[in-house]
Amino acid sequence: MGIIQRFADIMSANINALLDKAEDPAKMIDQYLRNLESDLGKVKAETAAVMAEETRSKRELQECEEEIAKMQTYAEKAVMAGNDSDAKTFLEKKASLTEKKASLEQTYQVAAANAAKMKQMHDKLVSDIASLNSRRDAIKAKVQVAKTQERLNKLGSSINGAADNLNAFDRMEAKANKMLDEANAMAELNQSAEESDIDNLAAKYDSEPSSEVDDELAALKAKLGK
Repeated sequence: MGIIQRFADIMSANINALLDKAEDPAKMIDQYLRNLESDLGKVKAETAAVMAEETRSKRELQECEEEIAKMQTYAEKAVMAGNDSDAKTFLEKKASLTEKKASLEQTYQVAAANAAKMKQMHDKLVSDIASLNSRRDAIKAKVQVAKTQERLNKLGSSINGAADNLNAFDRMEAKANKMLDEANAMAELNQSAEESDIDNLAAKYDSEPSSEVDDELAALKAKLGK
């Protein structure tokens, strides 16, 4: 019954735990399914052999019980016929068969227990395979979504870096605009000051001098020979 030990891990296998440890659950679930299919073939063959052994042991036990019943019947008939010697022979055979029955019962119990274990392993394998087959597509879809999300996260980091560069460009543009505005303002102020000087000078010559000043200026020129 080495098969019981060889497939002991099947009984304690935890599919979710195996998938949690896997770097790529999609590949792991395919590999695990292949392993289970291989194990299932071996378990089926061994289960059939163990069940056959259980059937054989049960049949031998039943045949022994039937022989014991026959010896009892023959012993009773011999006593009724007054043949005590024959009755004793039948009872001795019955005693021998009873000892054999005890051994056959033990053998049958072991065979039945082994068959139950193999059936349990077989049923668990079938259940695990059915469960994985039904969940395989969903698991693979989740893995693909996760991988896509990882790519988007990396792309998002790159975009954030580009955004920082754009922000720096905007700051430089704002600074250039400020410098241009200040230069334009200074030019406007200079132009305003120049126009003010010209206006003041023009106003000086545009004003009409008084006749008294004109007369005094003429007298001054005559005195100076101008």
